[in-house]
Formats: sequence, structure tokens, C-alpha cells
Amino acid sequence: MAKRPAEELTSELDALKDGERPLKTGNGEEMEFEDEFEDEYESDEEIFEAGVDGRPDEERQTEERRDAMEVDQQPFIPGRNHLGKGETLSPDSSAYEMLHTLSTTWPCLSFDVIKDAMGDNRKTYPASMYVVAGTQADSRKAKDNELLVLKLSGLSRMDRDNDEESDEDDDEDENAEPILETKSIPVVSTTNRIRAHQAPQTDASKPPTTFTATMTENAEVLIHDITTHLSSFDNPGTIITQQQSKPVSTLRMHRTEGYALDWSPFFPQGKLLTGDNDGKIFLTTCEGGKWKTDSRPFTGHNGSVEDIQWSPTERNVFASASSDGTVKVWDTRANSRKPQVSVRVSDTDVNVISWSQRNAFLLATGADDGVWSCWDLRQWKPSSPNAPAPTPKPVAEFDFHKEQITSIEWHPTDDSIVAVAAGDNTLTLWDLAVELDDEDPNTADVKDVPPQLLFVHYMEMVKECHWHPQIPGCVLGTGGGGFGVFKTISV
Repeated sequence: MAKRPAEELTSELDALKDGERPLKTGNGEEMEFEDEFEDEYESDEEIFEAGVDGRPDEERQTEERRDAMEVDQQPFIPGRNHLGKGETLSPDSSAYEMLHTLSTTWPCLSFDVIKDAMGDNRKTYPASMYVVAGTQADSRKAKDNELLVLKLSGLSRMDRDNDEESDEDDDEDENAEPILETKSIPVVSTTNRIRAHQAPQTDASKPPTTFTATMTENAEVLIHDITTHLSSFDNPGTIITQQQSKPVSTLRMHRTEGYALDWSPFFPQGKLLTGDNDGKIFLTTCEGGKWKTDSRPFTGHNGSVEDIQWSPTERNVFASASSDGTVKVWDTRANSRKPQVSVRVSDTDVNVISWSQRNAFLLATGADDGVWSCWDLRQWKPSSPNAPAPTPKPVAEFDFHKEQITSIEWHPTDDSIVAVAAGDNTLTLWDLAVELDDEDPNTADVKDVPPQLLFVHYMEMVKECHWHPQIPGCVLGTGGGGFGVFKTISV
């Protein structure tokens, strides 16, 4: 194929930049260009007035707004609906009372909400809260990992332009800009799970001592005192020394990494359970300011221990979930270090559990097949030696999510509401007290959606979720896209 002279190509490019296009001609013939709008418009002003597609701007923009509204009004349910090419999801602002997102340098697999001194049952805005989280840095940059002590403030309610009466009553401060403040504690490994615990002071004028326990990818359990880090947010000029950012204790009893971790609510000075991928569970207690681990592990699972929860009412009882498909209930007073009750709740890994704070006989479980269930522990019977685990029926079970359940938590004050996070990029809210009304004509189009499903919040690669214990209805989640903080109008 013969090369064309450079000056011809340059001339054609100039013409194309001027909005002209080439006429089709035979091979080898000199090409001519025509003005795209020459026959329809007499001047550039008419072209701009008519818009790119020949219609007035106002007419075109009205149609675009109408099309956009039609798309936005369509509910999207992951696993049942699919995005078309070029389509993206956006939240329906009318469904939220509050909605904020924030990102960190590296994503966080786990976090915990820290109770503060600003009061319970808070409903005013702007809201503030404290959080601790652990990062998952790139494997080639493990030394970049850190524990993050965060203060979120200026969290305002959703702006309701159409609610004039509400706008008149709202305080101007409610429209404050959100602020994220961070204190960093360096660690050398990814955080698999982190939980906070507060030990009250004998001096009521001092804040409680706040400890964090962190299970890391290198099988260590790090205990930090972050009391100074928290108080520094509200006391400008506070200097945090390098020594204060070091662990007060590093526990190395585990031979493999793990994800199971929980503090006892009955031992203010600190009592901690940790479980690993070998199926072993260790008990660590703070005695006289020193952390001591019982060398005798609890054993009985045939797979990794995925989650642990202390009973909310029995100081010596805890439950554990495992990849062997069972949930086991233990008594720390038993010398055998064997479970008292063992129940098979799934044919797949049981990833997470949550013990109801309002009704201690209710336990929720989330499994690898996307199913989450609610169990009545009064129906669970003590295990017999060498006997297969019994399989009682759950009081409720939902096969809604299309990927593994990654987090589950009961509402702190409502005994029927549960938050669930899953690998299908959703964080859902459920109310077990809701029943389907067969006579309601509005339920005809949602037969495959359980009536107990209150809300679906889209969140990229969500890993963990928690209710805020002092702000009713406020939910926080963490995932590959950062943190989300929201409150719906339905909870």
C-alpha cells in the first residue's frame, strides 16, 4: 500500500478538527470535505442554538432529565438485576436520613465502634463518632499497615430541598461539612479482626481505658491502649509518644492466623477469646495489669474457627462458628476444654455469628453459601460424646444473598432487626417481625424478595458491619471501597 504525502494528511486532519467530514470517493482520487451542517443551518449561531443533535437545548435537556428519572426510580437488587453497559448505581437519597462515605489509604477488613461520652439515644445532627480499624496493605508493602483511630464529625442529615418546613426548624449547624480525623499506629501485618474494650476508671472524672485486640495475618494478637489517641482528638496539643503506640502485650500462642476474636462484657479489666485456623481457641485474661494466656486451648472443631461470641448473659459461656459447618457452645469452667453443645447449622463454612443482646436465646449465623439463619438456643441439646451433631431447625432462614455472608449483627436495642453484609456487595437490614400480607397488591412484583427485607445498601466488597450503639438506626460498614456510614428512614 502506497504512503500518502504528509501535507495531504495534515490538510485532512485540519478539516476534521473544523467539524467537516470526508466524502466517500474511489481509491486514489483526491478527497473533498463538506460542512456537516451546511445544508441545514446558515450560521454558527444557529448550530449552537439547536444543539448537537439539531434540537433546542431546552427540549433535549428535558428529555435527558426524564430518562434519568426513569432509570433512578427502578430499584436494583443484586443477583436479580444486572447493570447494562455504561450504567452505574446511585443511592436513592429519599431513603436515607444520613449517608456518608470515606476512604483510607488502604482498605480495612475489620473495624469496631467505640462507645463515647456524648450520650445514648442520640438523634441530633451533626453526628460524631469514634472508630478503630486495621488496614490491609499491598502484600509487597506489609510494613505500611497500621491501626487507625478515627473520629468522624460533622455528619449531617440528608439535604431535603423539598421539605421547607423541616428546613425552617433545622439548626444551621446540621449542614456542617463532614470531618475525618485520624491517629495512626504502625503495625507490620494485615489486620484480620479488631475489637475494642473499655475498662472503667476508679476515678469517675477520667475517661475509661480503651484497649484494642488485633488478630493479624502473621498469627499474632496485639493489644494496644488507645486511650491517649482518643482523648487527643478533643484535647489539642496532646502529644502521642512512640511508646504509647506500641502494644502493651503481644500474644504468640497461635500457630496459624485466625479471625475469631471477642472481649467478655463481664470482666472490665479484660478477658479475651481468640480462635485460629487450626481450630484452637485460647483464653487470655488481664491480671494485675499483665496479660496471661491459658496454655490449654479449647478444642473440638474440625476446621478453622471463623467467629466467636461471648454470651450476653452468662459470664462463662461463649459460642464459636467454624468452617466445619457447626456452631459450638462452651463453658470456660469445664476442665475438659470440650464443647457443651454442638449443632450443624450449614453444609458450608459458618463465617459469622451474632448473639442477640435483647433475647439471649437467639443466635444468628451467616454461612458461605449466602444463607443466614436465626436459631432458638433453647432447642439445642447438650452433645453426646462421639455422637453426630444434631440438626434442629432454624426459627428463620433466608437464602437472599448470592454470595458468602461476611458479617452479621443484631440491632443493639431491637430484638427483631438484623444487619447482614455479604460478598454480593450489599449490606442489608432485616426485620424478623414482619410478615407477608397476601392481600397487599404491592407485593405481587416482589415475590422473590422476603418481606422481612427492609433495606438494601450497595457497598463495594463489604467485609464487616456494625450498628452504632448510641445512635439509633445508624449503621457503619467497611469494604474495598472504604467506609460507609448511613441511617435509613425505615429503621
